[in-house]
Amino acid sequence: MTGFARTNGNISLGQNNIAWSWEIKSVNGKSLDLKLRLPSGFDDMSLTLKNKASEILNRGSVSAFLELTTENLSKNIKIDEKLLEDLTLQAVALCQKHPEIAMATAGELLSQRGVVEQDENTLSDEDLLTLKEKILADFISTCQKLQYDRQKEGEKIKNALGTILEKINEITLNIEKIFETLPEKLKEKLLAQIKSVSDDISISEDRLAQEIVLMVTRADIKEEIDRLKTHIKSAYNLLESDEAVGRRLDFLCQELNREANTTCSKASDIAITNMGMELKALIEQFREQVQNIE
Repeated sequence: MTGFARTNGNISLGQNNIAWSWEIKSVNGKSLDLKLRLPSGFDDMSLTLKNKASEILNRGSVSAFLELTTENLSKNIKIDEKLLEDLTLQAVALCQKHPEIAMATAGELLSQRGVVEQDENTLSDEDLLTLKEKILADFISTCQKLQYDRQKEGEKIKNALGTILEKINEITLNIEKIFETLPEKLKEKLLAQIKSVSDDISISEDRLAQEIVLMVTRADIKEEIDRLKTHIKSAYNLLESDEAVGRRLDFLCQELNREANTTCSKASDIAITNMGMELKALIEQFREQVQNIE
C-alpha cells in the first residue's frame, strides 16, 4: 500500500546542534521489504530499525532515508606557533633580499597549510547513545504516521472494493435467475431445431424430456453459482476485518475467476456468456485493487 511520512527532530549535545529528518515512503509489496539509507556511523542501527518497522508495518516495499546535519557552536582553534614563526622569519628575509617583493600579510601566513587547525567537537559515547535513542524514537513515530496514511488510503480502497463486489454479486444473482429459466429455454430451442429440420418429425414427451435433461446437465452451473456466492460472502467478511487480508483476498480473486471461467465455458445461453465475461472483467478490477492493500 502506498504512503509517505516525514518527521524532523533536533537536539543540543555539548557544543553541537544536531538536526535530522526521517522520510519514509512505501509502495505495494507482498511482504515487508525495508530499505534503509543511513549516514556514516549509524549503520549499527539497521537491525533495530528493521525490527521496529516490522512491529508497525506488515507489508510493502518501504524506503527510509535519514538525513543528519551538525552545527558546531564552538571550534577550538590551534596555531602551530613554531611553524608560523619560521614562515614569518623566512618572509622577512625574503623581503630584505628582494625589496621589490611585498611583505606577506598575517592572513596569508595563517592560511598556509599546517599553521591553523580546527579541533571539531566530537560526541562522547553517552551523547551519541542519546542521539541514536532520539533518532530511533522519531523513526518509530514516522512509521506510525506512515501506517496512518496507509490506513486512510486503505479506507478509500475498501470502498472501491465494496462497490466492485456489489456489482459482482449483482451479476451472479442475474446469472442465477437466467439459469433457473434454462430448462424451458432449452426445450424451446430443441423444438425449434427439430422443426427446422422437418415438420413431420415426431418425438415423444419422454424422449424430449431425456434430451432436455442431458442438455441441462451439460449446461449445469448451479455449483459454480453457489461457489461464487460463497466466495463473495467471504470477500465481504474480509473487507470488514481489521486484520491484514490482502493475501486472502488475492486468493479469493483466483477462486472467483476460476468459477467465472467455468460458468462461461458451460453456458449454453448467450446472456449468461455475456454476463460471465462482464463478471471476469469485474473480478480483474477487484484483483488489481486488492494488490494495493495489506
